[in-house]
Amino acid sequence: MTGTSVKICGLTTPEAVQAASDAEYNGFIFYEKSVRNISPDEAAKLKIHTKAKTVAVVVNPSDDFLNKIVTEFNPDYFQLHGDESPKRISEIKNKFKKPIIKAFNISASGDLDEVTTYQDSADMFLFDAKAPSGFPGGNGIVFDWKILAGKTFSKPWFISGGLNIENIAKALQISGATMLDISSGLESAPGVKNPQLIRKFIDKVRNI
Repeated sequence: MTGTSVKICGLTTPEAVQAASDAEYNGFIFYEKSVRNISPDEAAKLKIHTKAKTVAVVVNPSDDFLNKIVTEFNPDYFQLHGDESPKRISEIKNKFKKPIIKAFNISASGDLDEVTTYQDSADMFLFDAKAPSGFPGGNGIVFDWKILAGKTFSKPWFISGGLNIENIAKALQISGATMLDISSGLESAPGVKNPQLIRKFIDKVRNI
């Protein structure tokens, strides 16, 4: 497996961002219910520590909130992690001129059925585990990677959900993914990224 792209998500400290700078994407979460939530102003201060593409992760955001994020943080991508419709995603993309990553919560193969309805609006897809609580993302829960095996999609796609240093090689092998997103698997406590783990994870992916 070569050329695997890494997204380190839920970054909140300069040390973690510096460690994640060698990844292709760095994700910052703007969702007040998340333990990884930060403000656009805080994210802007962290952004100077990375050379990676930046991703603003939001859940059913208002235009006012997106405008605040763009004004203060100016991310390279928006990641929509709620129940945004294809129409809503097109509206956001057209208004803010940012490429869109659309997240889908997966627990069974049937959960992939709606993906095709987003192929004209989203630029990338992200497949995360569906949490029992219904909380969007960052739950450290793994879904059955075989659901993605052999599947092809019209857009580049990430695998996410419960990834860590121990299972990443198997996850990539089974799912066929070439892009991955990790958050809770690199934490020493909920919401607290471990810079050493981040570096080890990136190194391991590069050597798979």
